[in-house]
Amino acid sequence: MIRFYHVFKKYTGDSYTLSDVSLRIEPGEFTFLTGPSGAGKTTLLKLIIREEISSKGQILVHGQNVSSLPLHRIPRLRRSIGVVFQDFKLIKTKTVFENVTFVLKTLGVDLKERRRRALNVLKQVGLQHKTMFYPLQLSGGEQQRVAIARAIVNDPVLLLADEPTGNLDPEMAEEIMKLFIKINMRGTTVLIATHDREMIQRIQGRVLTINSGRLVGDTAPKDHLDMAQ
Repeated sequence: MIRFYHVFKKYTGDSYTLSDVSLRIEPGEFTFLTGPSGAGKTTLLKLIIREEISSKGQILVHGQNVSSLPLHRIPRLRRSIGVVFQDFKLIKTKTVFENVTFVLKTLGVDLKERRRRALNVLKQVGLQHKTMFYPLQLSGGEQQRVAIARAIVNDPVLLLADEPTGNLDPEMAEEIMKLFIKINMRGTTVLIATHDREMIQRIQGRVLTINSGRLVGDTAPKDHLDMAQ
Protein backbone atom coordinates (compact mmCIF):
# COMPACT_ATOMS: atom_id res chain seq x y z
CA MET A 1 0.00 0.00 0.00
CA ILE A 2 2.64 2.55 1.10
CA ARG A 3 6.40 2.23 0.64
CA PHE A 4 9.06 4.77 1.60
CA TYR A 5 12.61 4.07 0.43
CA HIS A 6 15.29 6.29 2.00
CA VAL A 7 13.11 9.40 1.75
CA PHE A 8 14.50 12.86 2.53
CA LYS A 9 12.63 16.16 2.50
CA LYS A 10 14.27 19.57 2.75
CA TYR A 11 12.47 22.91 2.57
CA THR A 12 15.08 25.58 3.23
CA GLY A 13 18.53 25.78 4.78
CA ASP A 14 20.74 22.80 5.48
CA SER A 15 18.45 20.71 7.72
CA TYR A 16 16.02 18.04 6.55
CA THR A 17 12.42 17.86 7.73
CA LEU A 18 12.54 14.15 6.93
CA SER A 19 15.83 12.27 6.87
CA ASP A 20 16.35 8.76 5.44
CA VAL A 21 12.83 7.47 6.20
CA SER A 22 12.09 3.92 5.03
CA LEU A 23 8.81 2.18 5.91
CA ARG A 24 6.05 0.01 4.53
CA ILE A 25 2.37 -0.12 5.40
CA GLU A 26 0.41 -3.09 4.11
CA PRO A 27 -3.19 -3.00 2.79
CA GLY A 28 -5.71 -3.12 5.63
CA GLU A 29 -3.31 -2.03 8.39
CA PHE A 30 -4.30 0.37 11.17
CA THR A 31 -1.22 2.46 11.94
CA PHE A 32 -0.40 5.42 14.16
CA LEU A 33 2.31 7.91 13.24
CA THR A 34 3.47 9.68 16.37
CA GLY A 35 6.18 12.03 17.59
CA PRO A 36 6.57 15.54 19.01
CA SER A 37 5.38 18.67 17.23
CA GLY A 38 7.67 19.48 14.34
CA ALA A 39 8.92 15.90 14.03
CA GLY A 40 7.77 15.62 10.42
CA LYS A 41 4.42 13.81 10.72
CA THR A 42 2.42 16.24 8.58
CA THR A 43 5.18 16.41 5.97
CA LEU A 44 5.10 12.63 5.66
CA LEU A 45 1.34 12.67 5.05
CA LYS A 46 1.70 15.45 2.47
CA LEU A 47 4.25 13.38 0.58
CA ILE A 48 1.79 10.48 0.37
CA ILE A 49 -0.90 12.61 -1.32
CA ARG A 50 1.69 14.43 -3.45
CA GLU A 51 1.03 17.78 -1.83
CA GLU A 52 4.80 17.83 -1.37
CA ILE A 53 7.59 16.12 -3.35
CA SER A 54 10.49 14.36 -1.66
CA SER A 55 13.99 15.79 -2.07
CA LYS A 56 15.50 12.30 -2.26
CA GLY A 57 14.23 8.74 -2.19
CA GLN A 58 11.21 6.95 -3.56
CA ILE A 59 7.59 6.79 -2.39
CA LEU A 60 5.14 4.22 -3.72
CA VAL A 61 1.40 4.44 -3.07
CA HIS A 62 -0.75 1.70 -4.64
CA GLY A 63 2.36 0.73 -6.61
CA GLN A 64 2.72 4.21 -8.10
CA ASN A 65 5.84 6.32 -7.67
CA VAL A 66 4.12 9.48 -6.45
CA SER A 67 7.21 11.68 -6.72
CA SER A 68 7.40 11.14 -10.47
CA LEU A 69 3.65 10.99 -11.06
CA PRO A 70 2.56 13.24 -13.98
CA LEU A 71 0.43 16.19 -12.91
CA HIS A 72 -2.63 14.94 -14.78
CA ARG A 73 -2.61 11.69 -12.76
CA ILE A 74 -2.44 13.30 -9.31
CA PRO A 75 -6.24 13.84 -9.03
CA ARG A 76 -6.82 10.14 -9.69
CA LEU A 77 -4.36 9.24 -6.92
CA ARG A 78 -6.07 11.58 -4.47
CA ARG A 79 -9.52 10.21 -5.29
CA SER A 80 -8.39 6.88 -3.86
CA ILE A 81 -7.24 8.51 -0.60
CA GLY A 82 -9.46 10.06 2.07
CA VAL A 83 -7.95 12.79 4.25
CA VAL A 84 -9.19 14.07 7.63
CA PHE A 85 -7.72 17.25 9.12
CA GLN A 86 -7.53 18.53 12.69
CA ASP A 87 -9.39 21.73 11.80
CA PHE A 88 -12.12 19.94 9.77
CA LYS A 89 -11.78 22.18 6.66
CA LEU A 90 -15.52 22.24 6.05
CA ILE A 91 -17.05 24.88 3.80
CA LYS A 92 -19.05 27.06 6.18
CA THR A 93 -21.54 28.24 3.55
CA LYS A 94 -22.49 24.71 2.47
CA THR A 95 -24.73 22.20 4.21
CA VAL A 96 -23.53 18.90 5.61
CA PHE A 97 -24.85 17.16 2.48
CA GLU A 98 -23.07 19.64 0.21
CA ASN A 99 -19.80 19.32 2.12
CA VAL A 100 -19.87 15.53 2.04
CA THR A 101 -20.72 15.34 -1.67
CA PHE A 102 -18.63 18.27 -2.91
CA VAL A 103 -16.01 16.08 -4.59
CA LEU A 104 -18.65 13.74 -6.03
CA LYS A 105 -20.37 16.70 -7.64
CA THR A 106 -17.12 17.90 -9.22
CA LEU A 107 -16.65 14.38 -10.60
CA GLY A 108 -20.04 14.56 -12.29
CA VAL A 109 -21.85 12.04 -10.07
CA ASP A 110 -25.61 12.52 -10.47
CA LEU A 111 -27.76 13.84 -7.63
CA LYS A 112 -29.52 10.53 -6.92
CA GLU A 113 -26.20 8.72 -6.47
CA ARG A 114 -24.78 11.59 -4.39
CA ARG A 115 -27.76 11.35 -2.06
CA ARG A 116 -27.38 7.58 -1.75
CA ARG A 117 -23.69 7.78 -0.91
CA ALA A 118 -24.11 10.73 1.47
CA LEU A 119 -26.89 9.00 3.42
CA ASN A 120 -24.78 5.85 3.66
CA VAL A 121 -21.67 7.54 5.10
CA LEU A 122 -23.65 9.92 7.32
CA LYS A 123 -25.41 6.91 8.84
CA GLN A 124 -21.99 5.43 9.55
CA VAL A 125 -21.00 8.52 11.54
CA GLY A 126 -24.43 8.97 13.14
CA LEU A 127 -25.40 12.23 11.42
CA GLN A 128 -27.98 11.18 8.84
CA HIS A 129 -30.48 13.47 10.58
CA LYS A 130 -28.35 16.59 10.02
CA THR A 131 -27.89 16.63 6.25
CA MET A 132 -29.29 20.16 5.92
CA PHE A 133 -27.40 21.69 8.84
CA TYR A 134 -24.47 24.05 8.31
CA PRO A 135 -21.07 23.49 9.96
CA LEU A 136 -21.47 26.35 12.42
CA GLN A 137 -24.69 24.73 13.69
CA LEU A 138 -22.73 21.63 14.72
CA SER A 139 -20.45 20.84 17.64
CA GLY A 140 -16.74 20.25 17.10
CA GLY A 141 -17.22 16.49 17.32
CA GLU A 142 -20.06 16.58 14.81
CA GLN A 143 -17.98 18.66 12.41
CA GLN A 144 -15.18 16.11 12.63
CA ARG A 145 -17.65 13.31 11.91
CA VAL A 146 -18.82 15.22 8.83
CA ALA A 147 -15.18 15.53 7.77
CA ILE A 148 -14.78 11.75 8.16
CA ALA A 149 -17.94 11.15 6.11
CA ARG A 150 -16.57 13.41 3.39
CA ALA A 151 -13.26 11.52 3.44
CA ILE A 152 -14.87 8.09 2.96
CA VAL A 153 -17.77 8.99 0.62
CA ASN A 154 -15.72 7.99 -2.42
CA ASP A 155 -14.85 4.62 -0.82
CA PRO A 156 -11.08 5.23 -0.56
CA VAL A 157 -8.62 2.37 -0.12
CA LEU A 158 -6.49 4.56 2.15
CA LEU A 159 -7.57 6.98 4.89
CA LEU A 160 -5.10 9.51 6.31
CA ALA A 161 -5.84 11.61 9.39
CA ASP A 162 -3.68 14.45 10.73
CA GLU A 163 -4.28 15.01 14.48
CA PRO A 164 -8.02 14.30 14.00
CA THR A 165 -8.81 14.47 17.74
CA GLY A 166 -6.57 17.41 18.62
CA ASN A 167 -9.45 19.86 19.03
CA LEU A 168 -11.87 17.47 20.76
CA ASP A 169 -12.59 16.58 24.38
CA PRO A 170 -11.50 13.06 25.52
CA GLU A 171 -14.97 11.52 25.26
CA MET A 172 -15.54 12.75 21.71
CA ALA A 173 -11.97 11.86 20.75
CA GLU A 174 -12.69 8.27 21.76
CA GLU A 175 -15.85 8.21 19.64
CA ILE A 176 -13.93 9.49 16.63
CA MET A 177 -11.25 6.83 17.09
CA LYS A 178 -13.94 4.14 17.24
CA LEU A 179 -15.16 5.36 13.86
CA PHE A 180 -11.68 5.00 12.40
CA ILE A 181 -11.46 1.45 13.75
CA LYS A 182 -14.82 0.53 12.19
CA ILE A 183 -13.69 1.97 8.86
CA ASN A 184 -10.48 -0.06 9.09
CA MET A 185 -12.40 -3.25 9.91
CA ARG A 186 -14.21 -2.89 6.57
CA GLY A 187 -10.85 -3.14 4.81
CA THR A 188 -9.65 0.45 4.49
CA THR A 189 -5.98 1.09 5.32
CA VAL A 190 -5.81 3.77 8.05
CA LEU A 191 -2.83 5.96 8.96
CA ILE A 192 -3.34 8.45 11.81
CA ALA A 193 -0.80 11.10 12.80
CA THR A 194 -1.20 11.97 16.48
CA HIS A 195 0.74 12.88 19.61
CA ASP A 196 -1.99 11.49 21.90
CA ARG A 197 0.02 8.76 23.64
CA GLU A 198 -2.87 7.78 25.91
CA MET A 199 -5.10 7.06 22.92
CA ILE A 200 -2.34 5.08 21.22
CA GLN A 201 -1.87 2.95 24.35
CA ARG A 202 -5.59 2.25 24.61
CA ILE A 203 -6.01 1.13 21.01
CA GLN A 204 -2.78 -0.87 20.72
CA GLY A 205 -2.38 -0.55 16.95
CA ARG A 206 0.89 -0.46 15.08
CA VAL A 207 2.94 2.62 16.00
CA LEU A 208 5.51 4.39 13.83
CA THR A 209 7.50 6.93 15.84
CA ILE A 210 9.24 9.85 14.19
CA ASN A 211 11.58 12.32 15.86
CA SER A 212 13.58 15.14 14.27
CA GLY A 213 12.64 13.82 10.85
CA ARG A 214 13.86 10.27 11.46
CA LEU A 215 11.87 7.09 11.95
CA VAL A 216 13.02 5.93 15.38
CA GLY A 217 10.45 3.28 16.25
CA ASP A 218 8.09 0.72 14.71
CA THR A 219 5.97 -1.16 17.25
CA ALA A 220 3.84 -4.06 16.08
CA PRO A 221 0.11 -4.06 16.94
CA LYS A 222 -1.71 -6.48 19.20
CA ASP A 223 -3.89 -9.13 17.56
CA HIS A 224 -6.94 -6.87 17.86
CA LEU A 225 -7.84 -3.25 18.40
CA ASP A 226 -9.00 -2.70 21.98
CA MET A 227 -11.65 -0.09 21.23
CA ALA A 228 -13.31 -2.09 18.45
CA GLN A 229 -15.96 -3.58 20.73
